[in-house]
Amino acid sequence: MRGVPSTTLRAAFPVLADRAYLNAGTFGPLPSAAASAAAEVAARAAVEGRARPYFERLLELRECQRSAYAALLGADAADIALTTSTSDGLVRVLGGLDLGPEDEVLTAPDEHPGLLGPLITLRERRGVRVRTAPFAALADAVGPATRLVACSHVSWMTGALRPDGLAALPDEVPVVLDGAQGVGAVPTDVAALGCACYAGSGQKWLCGPMGTGMLWVAPAWRERVAPLGATYINLADAAAGLDGALHRDARRYDAPAVALESVAGAMAAHDVLAAEGWDAVFSRARDLAAELASALAERGREVAPGDATTLVSWEDDDAEATAQRLAEAGVIVRFLPGAGRVRASVGAWNDGSDLERLLAAL
Repeated sequence: MRGVPSTTLRAAFPVLADRAYLNAGTFGPLPSAAASAAAEVAARAAVEGRARPYFERLLELRECQRSAYAALLGADAADIALTTSTSDGLVRVLGGLDLGPEDEVLTAPDEHPGLLGPLITLRERRGVRVRTAPFAALADAVGPATRLVACSHVSWMTGALRPDGLAALPDEVPVVLDGAQGVGAVPTDVAALGCACYAGSGQKWLCGPMGTGMLWVAPAWRERVAPLGATYINLADAAAGLDGALHRDARRYDAPAVALESVAGAMAAHDVLAAEGWDAVFSRARDLAAELASALAERGREVAPGDATTLVSWEDDDAEATAQRLAEAGVIVRFLPGAGRVRASVGAWNDGSDLERLLAAL
C-alpha cells in the first residue's frame, strides 16, 4: 500500500512504534513534542510557582493558539473563541441562541451525543422542537418552522461531508456545524461552508491534549449568540468591577480556564503537523483512508458510504468485541455504539503497514 508519511512525521508519534493507531476520531496520537511542552510548563510551575509570569505566558500563548486555529478555519482570529472541546463550543452556541417553544431545530438522528445532548437540553428546558431527517437529506427537510440546522461537518458515523445544499439556506435559517471530524482532517473554510457557527476539537485531528478546542462565530451572529456567562477571561477590563464589559470579539465566548500546560501542548502538536504542510496532511490521510475502504470492500466488508475524508467504518456483528480484539493485537480503532460498526480514523502519520496490520488482524 502507498501513503507513506515523511520519516520525521511518523517518528514524532511514539505510539506508532508498536501500535497501529487508527483512533484520531476520538483522540489523536500525542506527539512527543506536545508531551514535552506540557511537561516543561508543569515542571517550571512546580519550581517557580504559578504567579504573574505563568499567567502572562498563558495569555500570550492563547493568542498564538487562536491565530493558528483561525488559519485552519480560513477565519480571522477575532472570530475564534478558545474552548475545551467541540461539545463545549456547541453548548455555548445552542445555549446562547434565543430559541423557544415555537422554534424547530433540524438535525440528523445519528449525530454525535455531543450535539444531541445539548439539543435534548433545549427541548426539555425551553420547549424547543427537535426534528430529525437523514443526514444527506437535511437541506431538503428544512420546513417553515425550522429556525436552526445543527449537524456535522463530517459525519462521525460514515465520514460523509455535510450536504452541499445547507450552504444555500436563507439567512434566517442558520447552520451550526459540529467540526470534530473536520478541522485538522479535511480542508475547512467556514465561509464556504455557509455556516453561522463552527465548533471544533484540539484533541482529535490536531493531536493536542484533551481540554482544547475552538468555536467560530460569524461576525453577523455575534450579537445573536449570547455568552452563557462572563468570567475573568471574557471581560475587556476585569478591573472595572460591575462596570466591566465583554470583549467585543469572539473572546466573549472563551472557556474560562484552560491550563497553560494544555495550551503549550496544543501548540506543539499543531506545529508538528504544520511543519509537514497542511495540504500534505489532508491529502495523505484522505488517500490512505480511501485505500483502506477499498481493501475492506475487497475482503467482503460492508463499508459505510462516505466522502473523501479520513473516517472508514464498516459493519460488524459484534463491533465492541472486534474493537477489543483488535486492541489486544495492537490495532487501535473504536466501535460506534448502537450502530453495529467499527471505525478506523486514518491520519497522515499512518502508513501502509498500519492498514496491513488492521486487515490481517480482522
